[in-house]
Parts: sequence; C-alpha cells; structure tokens
Amino acid sequence: MTNDVQQAITLLQNAKHICILTGAGISAESGIPTFRDKQTGLWENFRAEDLASIDAFERDPKMVWSWYQWRRNLVKDKQPNPAHHALASLQQWGKTQGKTLSLITQNVDDLHEQAGSQVTHLHGHLWKNKCSQCDAAYQGEIDYSQDALVNCPECEAYIRPDIVWFGEMLPSGAWQYAEQASADCDVFISIGTSSLVYPAAGLSQLAKSQGAKLIEINLHPTHNPLIDVVLASKAGEVLPTLSAALL
Repeated sequence: MTNDVQQAITLLQNAKHICILTGAGISAESGIPTFRDKQTGLWENFRAEDLASIDAFERDPKMVWSWYQWRRNLVKDKQPNPAHHALASLQQWGKTQGKTLSLITQNVDDLHEQAGSQVTHLHGHLWKNKCSQCDAAYQGEIDYSQDALVNCPECEAYIRPDIVWFGEMLPSGAWQYAEQASADCDVFISIGTSSLVYPAAGLSQLAKSQGAKLIEINLHPTHNPLIDVVLASKAGEVLPTLSAALL
C-alpha cells in the first residue's frame, strides 16, 4: 500500500462528512464513451457540442432525439464497475460510522444507482425526459429502440432528454445540495473528472476554502495545486482498496 493511499484512508477514517464528485472517467471504466471521445458510426461527422444544445434541438429535434436514442442504446447494457460498487460500500460504511457521505455526479448514466448508491445528478439523467416548452416531467413510456419524436401530453411540444445542455443552468436543487455538501465536508474527493467544466469544477475550491482536505483519483492527474492527496490510478483499482481498508 502506497503512502498516498494510506494518507487517503486516514483522512476518510477521521472525516465526519465526505463529499465525492464523480466525472466521466468512472463511467469510461464501464465502457461508456466520454464527450471527449470521437463519435462513431452515423454520428462520426458530428461533434457532441453541436448536438447537446437547445439551439440544435429547435433547429432539428428529430436529429437530436435520434442522437440521444443512439447514446441510450450505447449505455443500456453497461454495468457498474468495481469503482461504483466500492462507492456504494463506502456510503453504507459511512452510515454505520455516523458519517455523512454525499455522492454527486456529473454523469448522466445510472450506474451509481445500479450499484446501490444514493446520488445527486448535476447534469441530469439520460433515462429521464421532460417537455421542451413547459418543462413538465414526462412520465409516459418511451420506446428507446425507435427514433420517433414524442409529444408532451400537456402542451403538445416535443419531449426532450432531461439533461443539462450547453448554455443551460444546472438544476437549482441539485446545485444547492452540491454547494452545501462541499462547504460542509471535511474531505472532498474528485474521481475521474478533469475539473475543467464549471460550475462543478468550483466545488473542490469551495470545499478547500472551508478547510476540507482534497483527494483526487484520476488516471491522468490534473496537477491542481489545491489537491492534498493525488491517487494517479483507475478508480476501479484504487477505490476497492480504500473500501476494503475501511470496512
């Protein structure tokens, strides 16, 4: 066990409130492409940034909806990896120890939920939908194998994925929770995130400003000078080690 891993274990043992932010790297270990990955197949000539926006949806709703159907079919059979399961175990460990463990994700898949975690989604959820006009949550059935557009039963506008697109605000409730958890925690852990996408990237800075220790788990470290402990490893390798040492 390396000194960095032992230092992380000690910080977690002594913490009363642990806040964890996960990004695309943890899902990539389950085979889910990141936004930075080149598109494939029918979408290889499109950039994700040009499809994930309200402007794109208003311009060509069928194309954007079809792209999301394609994305859903890419991830529907993916399974939680050891990192997801370790986080679920850590959350349960926290409960038995009287600790608070707040899990927040920038990812839109449901792998944390599949592993048994309670998680707050900052950027929305790939498997939830809402009206593009009246914003009402859509509860009806959707055939994800089909590209046909769906109409809102309230106002007849098109249904869209309940995902935060470029230029849109984060859900206020989720963001307020993330800010409060970051401000209150003793230890803040960022996992598989580049720490470049704001406002989520500011959460670690908020935690640090309130005295928290920062742990980064990333195969490609960000070299953020604020980080106290850097674990340059796959989340699926280091998180089970941390979990096993604490349970």
